[in-house]
Amino acid sequence: MPRALSAPPIEDHALLGNTRSAALVTRDGTINWLCWPRPDSPAVFAALLGNEKHGFWRLAPARYDTTAPKPCTRRRYRDNSLILEQEWDTPSGCVRIIDFMPAPDDHGRAPAQIVRIVEGISGTVRVASQFRPRPGYGSLVPTVHRAEHHGRARLTATLLRDTYVLDGPRHSPGAVGSSRADFEVTAGQKVVLALTWQPSRIPAPQVPDGHYELARTVQCWQNWSSSCTYQGPHHNAVLRATVALRAMCHMDGGITAAPTTSLPEEIGGERNWDYRYVWPRDSALAAATLARLGFLEETGAWRDWLTGTVDPDNLQVLYTVDGKPPVDEEVLNHLPGYERSRPVRIGNAAHGQLQLDVYGEVADALLVAEDAGLKPDPAADSLLLALAEQLEQRWREPDAGIWEVRGPRRHFTHSKVLCWVFFDRAATLLARRRTVSKAMVRHLQQVRDEIHADVCENGLDPERGVFTQYYGGQDLDAALLLIPVLGFLPGDDKRVIATVETIQRELSTPEGLVHRYLTHDREGVNVDGLAGHEGAFVPCAFWLVDALHAIGYHDAAGELLSRLLVLCNDVGLLAEEYDPVAERQLGNFPQAFSMLALVDSCLAQQQHQAVTLPTPRGPAAAEPGTGAASPALTAVETL
Repeated sequence: MPRALSAPPIEDHALLGNTRSAALVTRDGTINWLCWPRPDSPAVFAALLGNEKHGFWRLAPARYDTTAPKPCTRRRYRDNSLILEQEWDTPSGCVRIIDFMPAPDDHGRAPAQIVRIVEGISGTVRVASQFRPRPGYGSLVPTVHRAEHHGRARLTATLLRDTYVLDGPRHSPGAVGSSRADFEVTAGQKVVLALTWQPSRIPAPQVPDGHYELARTVQCWQNWSSSCTYQGPHHNAVLRATVALRAMCHMDGGITAAPTTSLPEEIGGERNWDYRYVWPRDSALAAATLARLGFLEETGAWRDWLTGTVDPDNLQVLYTVDGKPPVDEEVLNHLPGYERSRPVRIGNAAHGQLQLDVYGEVADALLVAEDAGLKPDPAADSLLLALAEQLEQRWREPDAGIWEVRGPRRHFTHSKVLCWVFFDRAATLLARRRTVSKAMVRHLQQVRDEIHADVCENGLDPERGVFTQYYGGQDLDAALLLIPVLGFLPGDDKRVIATVETIQRELSTPEGLVHRYLTHDREGVNVDGLAGHEGAFVPCAFWLVDALHAIGYHDAAGELLSRLLVLCNDVGLLAEEYDPVAERQLGNFPQAFSMLALVDSCLAQQQHQAVTLPTPRGPAAAEPGTGAASPALTAVETL
């Protein structure tokens, strides 16, 4: 029977990727999550959301007892890449295992392949490869054949239209649909294993040259990372985050939110979602971050994807990587979930929601990209004009907001602010075009100003002088930290200072992390239509860094940023949320939103590092009735 081992912590995983798909690898050499041939394809290894019977591939020093596999002694990525190196010190010697997905070819097409190279460092070490493919999210057992291919051992697992080919040492059949190979490596010896997916209808692939693919992939990552323009104090953290973002840039241009589904926001809870899709919001934010770092090729590919995918008359909340609507949300009852957190979902019902903020993030990213050096695109201009026509008709409607609440629609203040952002950025971009009339630009500016007045009148709690989560409410929302960052109001505005300070006081944890909102309102009602609670949302803490800079609290912002960077795991990755009590990461992993927020805060820190400004002490800092403490005390004491 497969062992029902305890699930490894989310932060114990490392990421493999090559712009076609992605996989997760644990410290004990187990690939426990892999979707092929696309990020949103059914997983062939799904032990992450169940146990070993749901599919895995472990490559590590051999063990024959029933105890848990031994974790590696140390691990790292090679330079600025996703080439993972894990090493084990054993009584008989030291062995290194190098895992990677080969880089795309000269045409930008990446293979569905994983290469694993076992390298002897010292002594002699016996290594075991345990291979248990389980397509269909662990629900299906393939037919496994052992054969020779040009004199080399080959294992083929076939299920209907898909074939998985494992080249390397000879594997012996074990349990149904499983196999194992044991072999020894001595100092200086290298053994290559490669797993390749392909459609069953085409001939068997050639045996990969693992050493050539490694050298080519190293060079590809070196060439790519050399384009990074960031030279600030957190260079390594920024590059590691950017490499993870690159892995989520699909070769067809879309940028996925995460490579996983249903990693829980609360252990044992129901807040488990499928993030293997392209959200125009999240992908726009990622594209803007990449543009700020000098990666215009990825930004341009995203813009091409956007203009080729989005119907401005029906802007969707999310799409598949090839620009289609996702499958309807479905529960996989055969999977017990990560640490018994159910349900396990595929698809995402949020695609049917109205989320007005998406317009603003898209327009902002298009402006950032052009300001970073991307050439203007008439198709993007046409899209902006068409979206403007739609949003002008819809911005007054209630929506589900950035947090995709499954409760009633509301007039979320952040959504209205992002509607303002859309018209502000669209007017700025289109004013540069000779093909757009001045009258059109003035009209966009008029709508922008109308939205601004509406937010300032209806989105503010008049008693406390702070912006609230939705019109007429009193609850807070961490997304409002973006008000000064996006330029909706200046950082020295008393309403902005009061909002930032109040969010810091009421939504922050003692460690400086920030909750998105209180999951239960003042009357104890669950405001998002879901049961339970969640961890602190990682991007919100970085937004607090940016907001503190915006209101002039640079020392406090720098101190908070330093604390947040420590939350990354040992190979620089962050999930969606963090539990400061249990000191563990939560939610889908790694999360593009978290990684890009980290980079943006490091860029903000770099921008303000050389600037020494006095702490604001204007009327807002001391005005009675705002609920704000002294700025100097608030910024430090709540960190």
